[in-house]
Amino acid sequence: MGKELLIRTLNNEKVERAPWVPFAGVHAGKLKGYSAEEVLKDPNKLLESLLEVNKYYQPDGQPVLFDLQVEAEILGCDLKWDKVSPPTVSSHPLALEKSIPCVCKIPQKTDGRLPIILDVMNRMKKAVGEHTALYGLITGPFTLASHLRGTEIFMDMYDDEEYVKELLAFCVKVGKALTDYYVEAGMDVISFVDPLVSQISPDHFENFLSVPYTELFEYCTNKGVYSSFFVCGDATKNMEVMCKTNPDCISVDENVDIAKVKEITDKYKIVIGGNIQLTITMLHGSQQDNMKSVIDIIDNCGTQNLIISPGCDMPYDCPIENVIACSQAVRDYDNTKKALENYTGQDFSKFDIKLPDYNNLSKPLVEVFTLDSATCAACSYMMNVSNEVKNENNDLFDLQEYKFTIKENIARCKELGVKHLPSLYINGKIKYSSIIPSKKELLDEIKKHI
Repeated sequence: MGKELLIRTLNNEKVERAPWVPFAGVHAGKLKGYSAEEVLKDPNKLLESLLEVNKYYQPDGQPVLFDLQVEAEILGCDLKWDKVSPPTVSSHPLALEKSIPCVCKIPQKTDGRLPIILDVMNRMKKAVGEHTALYGLITGPFTLASHLRGTEIFMDMYDDEEYVKELLAFCVKVGKALTDYYVEAGMDVISFVDPLVSQISPDHFENFLSVPYTELFEYCTNKGVYSSFFVCGDATKNMEVMCKTNPDCISVDENVDIAKVKEITDKYKIVIGGNIQLTITMLHGSQQDNMKSVIDIIDNCGTQNLIISPGCDMPYDCPIENVIACSQAVRDYDNTKKALENYTGQDFSKFDIKLPDYNNLSKPLVEVFTLDSATCAACSYMMNVSNEVKNENNDLFDLQEYKFTIKENIARCKELGVKHLPSLYINGKIKYSSIIPSKKELLDEIKKHI
């Protein structure tokens, strides 16, 4: 059974094939015709959608919910809701007040949307728990701290280390509380999803996050469940320090060369998960593109200590047939590879992209290349910093976001040589790649081009 295969993989055993874990968050709702908001607020609609995922995509492991705003909402952040993507945080309760929430603020089972989540977890466990490993996803401490404090946390890391560590310690307590609830509801794997980890240096990770994450993963082990560390963006530079916190698995997105980082994770006997491209392949590609992506990952990584999955939460509008194609490739590697022997993949050169005349601009041009700032936390924070600087210095520069979910923007990224998302360019030159600047840093860089 799929669950057994996944558990054997997490135990570093040799397996006949790599397990398949589709991260179908709000995309699950698409299978039943429900909006993102409906599927994240209505337990019956969520359960229906998850059962459809289980039926059509035949997962070995499956998340119950992919929403990194659940804890933030309980702790006082306002959310902006959308029909085809998870909500985004629109306010930060600690932005103007450098304080630590009191222990009484730790989420309880009855708070926010937790009753919905726990109800569906229990029902999913009864329905598919014997053959499918279930994942409980928790917002990682750094991303949760950023939701509470906003972009100021990046300056705090330089100006007030003790405050950041105290805020992270509170977020660890939140993570442990949700771990307790999710384990009790029958989750087999607890995954801490922390997109912003890729936006800091290894030194900052060791200083601020090594202790929190070591503590969280040890807590999972003591609870008798497996742990996963889910990070977005180009986390290559932090892979070694992440491994030292001792999770059972690390999941990475398309910004990472999975074969390269697997050399690191293998040294620590940690499973690597990933990293089918979300937009180029899953959203805009053909069935053959999706099957080829899976085959390429397996060819480059082997099957031991590997979980095949999308690079992150799948876009709502991923064609269902593309996800089924991924499942087929995982389960029937030999025949799929043979069928794709002469397949070359899609070509984005058909889009005639005209870049700005960067040498003759009337004012500096800031271009932010994102997966989608409405759905990607790291992209959202880079875009938020840019918007805040723009709002405070309105006529000083022009600002444009290019979302990778649009085919023409994929071609633009290729034309400009954008390698990682999110990235920020000024006058056509890369300034920040998978690193979120402070407002002061960004403004200083912009002024150099005036």
